[in-house]
Amino acid sequence: MTEKEYCNVADYFGENVFNDSVMQARLPKKVYKKLHEVMEEGRELDLETADVVAHEMKEWAIEKGATHYTHWFQPLTGVTAEKHDAFITAPMENGKVLLSFSGKELIKGESDASSFPSGGLRATFEARGYTAWDCTSPAFVRQDAAGATLCIPTAFCSYTGEALDQKTPLLRSMEAINEQALRLLRLFGNTTSKRVTPSVGPEQEYFLVDREKYLQRKDLIFTGRTLFGAMPPKGQEMDDHYFGSIRERIAAYMRDVNVELWKLGVSAKTQHNEAAPAQHELAPIYAPANIAVDHNQLIMETLKKVAGRHGLHCLLHEKPFAGVNGSGKHDNWSITTDDGINLLDPGKTPHDNIQFLLVLTCILKAVDIHADLLREAAADVGNDHRLGANEAPPAIISVFLGEQLEDVLTQLISTGSATHSLKGQKLETGVKAIPDFMMDAADRNRTSPFAFTGNKFEFRMVGAMDSVAQPNVVLNTIVAEAFKEACDELEASSNFDLAVHDLIKKYATEHQRIVFNGDGYSEEWVKEAERRGLPNMRTMVDAIPALNTPKAVALFEKFGVFTKSELDSRVEIEYELYSKEINIEAKAMIDIATKQIIPAVIRYTTVLAKSINEVRAACGADVSVQTDMLMEVSTLLADTKKALVKLEEVTKVAATVPQGREQAVYYRDEVTSAMEALRAPVDKLEMLVDKSMWPMPSYGDLIFEV
Repeated sequence: MTEKEYCNVADYFGENVFNDSVMQARLPKKVYKKLHEVMEEGRELDLETADVVAHEMKEWAIEKGATHYTHWFQPLTGVTAEKHDAFITAPMENGKVLLSFSGKELIKGESDASSFPSGGLRATFEARGYTAWDCTSPAFVRQDAAGATLCIPTAFCSYTGEALDQKTPLLRSMEAINEQALRLLRLFGNTTSKRVTPSVGPEQEYFLVDREKYLQRKDLIFTGRTLFGAMPPKGQEMDDHYFGSIRERIAAYMRDVNVELWKLGVSAKTQHNEAAPAQHELAPIYAPANIAVDHNQLIMETLKKVAGRHGLHCLLHEKPFAGVNGSGKHDNWSITTDDGINLLDPGKTPHDNIQFLLVLTCILKAVDIHADLLREAAADVGNDHRLGANEAPPAIISVFLGEQLEDVLTQLISTGSATHSLKGQKLETGVKAIPDFMMDAADRNRTSPFAFTGNKFEFRMVGAMDSVAQPNVVLNTIVAEAFKEACDELEASSNFDLAVHDLIKKYATEHQRIVFNGDGYSEEWVKEAERRGLPNMRTMVDAIPALNTPKAVALFEKFGVFTKSELDSRVEIEYELYSKEINIEAKAMIDIATKQIIPAVIRYTTVLAKSINEVRAACGADVSVQTDMLMEVSTLLADTKKALVKLEEVTKVAATVPQGREQAVYYRDEVTSAMEALRAPVDKLEMLVDKSMWPMPSYGDLIFEV
């Protein structure tokens, strides 16, 4: 692509997407209208219409160079899955083949469900699973080394109908919040909005390292994070990387990432250096929740794919390097109508915006009651290294509203009514050449896990590797429940104005404990949160049980988002995932320490011992420096061997502990402690052993030499 062609983004944005403009141009008007009715009103798609859509989709894809199609889905592995089928039919008598793609093939696919995580929903011998077209998320052509493939976003369910993926519950939760939000809007006299959709903009943080150095680190290859590594003399103390000038190699990479994403209709907008060396961020423009989830998967895949072209490797782990900031994924969430109304827009005078105040206090209620579920939605193994580590929100859920909205709430609670809203002040820089402008009415709070930021909430706890589906499933469903309960009460009242006023005050008063505008990193907040009765789930293992409590089961079954068996299966999957990941990390540490680190240190001690003997024999000079170093290194080597033996022992025991929660708890309490005990002497040894003899690139090599 030439420089001029690259700059004309509007000319190629979405060129590989079977989007609305393509459908409008290629589909007969009747078929186009019918498909929109299916997408917007949830009507059933008949096979005749599907056949026409499939034919035109195939023709369009072939023009893009596609030879295969795939149902692109998101099983409970954390990544996407696909099986490719060629468009060709069986050869005819003359040896020629036809290219075909039917409506049935578009709507339904079949995959082997037995090898994907199911948490007991499916027995190993029960193999049948179905992928079903999500027509609200447009199909796209992906171009790579395999050529071009038509990718059809789909849901993935078992033969008996249970959700085996991230997409199905998300779509269910979107229906739930749509139904309840429309009820609320109708109470306020809105008769024109036909649909309410959660809009999501997930920011994506990531690290880039040189690929040759990456390939010399077994820990990065096997686990995505460094299991050993001493901090270099400089980390991120100077804050000079954050928003700093982007290096040319990285800028070239970002440019290629943007082009790939723009062609796929992903509105990648913001890019910058993040806080840690070698850390960066990409943020898209908002999209409907299911499309945003699909796009975020495409973003993660593209970040990794393009890195290889530039001799780089992209690390999406939440904590690839100890001692510097880890990576998160801020999930920006709002709810908007089909005619452009944002239900989280407070307006210029939020104190008298009654609809907004009801929506706001419903959300406070939802987050307060289901804080454990929201915390669980951000739980993963990598995030245990990040949450609460003075770089990310604490593991305690709280809501930041800012001075303006907190003041409005205080008025409601203390006097029963709000009569004014704080106004933004003029920013005066003291420099005449810089024009003054009005500031926002409230500052931001980077320590809050769930922060109101103008016209949306920013859920800051999600891990960088995670799908954003589960956090949005929880957000959509808990808010749908709060809307439902509010609507039930208001619809039964004889005086709506009085009832809504009383309900706003009631919710603000009963759930004010969840509001916190202060420093979430402080020890004082931990104590204060405990006093308020807010849960503090420090690890993934602590959070998992929230998923299938009686309260959670009642919530999700009420709205048809999850059945109890689906929740139970996810609990089992998450315990198993935790145990497997820690087991892999432990075995990787054992392998690296045994085959690389201990032999390297022994070679170094041999060199030191030889130096001592040779210098003493040659001239009898003082060899105290070499002797002291040999003693220190030998002591640490002994400590390393002792810790290694302990890790080997507990890892073997872990395999015998009954699977499920008991095994996950053992891995958390015993194996991770043994891993930390092994890392400690090894990291000290790295600072003593000759660099040329150390068996792997250092932190300095990885994060500063990119």
